[in-house]
Amino acid sequence: MTAAALARTLILMRHAHAVAGKADGDHERDLSARGEQEARDAGEWLHRHDFGVDEVLCSSAERARQTAAGVWAGGCAEADLRVDEHLYNAGPERLLAAVREADADADVVLVIAHVPGIPALASLLADGNGSGKAHEALCAGFPPAGMAILRYSGAWGDLSPGAASLREFRAPSV
Repeated sequence: MTAAALARTLILMRHAHAVAGKADGDHERDLSARGEQEARDAGEWLHRHDFGVDEVLCSSAERARQTAAGVWAGGCAEADLRVDEHLYNAGPERLLAAVREADADADVVLVIAHVPGIPALASLLADGNGSGKAHEALCAGFPPAGMAILRYSGAWGDLSPGAASLREFRAPSV
């Protein structure tokens, strides 16, 4: 198999804005009205830019699952969803381990989780590779519903620090 046949896209997304504290605790926080709009906007953007997501790796937090639903409502075609309790507030190492376990046939994987793990993983994987403008945006902060779009050539199981390139960083437009 050629490297071109293994061209992959990894989209690292922070969940959209959530409501403030909830009696049930942080894990059960819902998206706010703004967050619902942000998630739909992200889905519209992914659809408009032809990102056909094959698999979604999602934190078990309610706001992350609602972000995935909003992305689909925005027009991004529904993909295989794997909700993983270990992605809740996970660090970059745990997130990377989950990506390495992505379906071998998935060319585009979307990870929806939390800060600081998501931006740390983007930095770890790209390690300065890719668009300077995207790296500047990433360094300026990773807002709710922000997305880092990375390219990688190889099997997901072989993904390692510095092996990807940051192609684009998108902050929500709502």
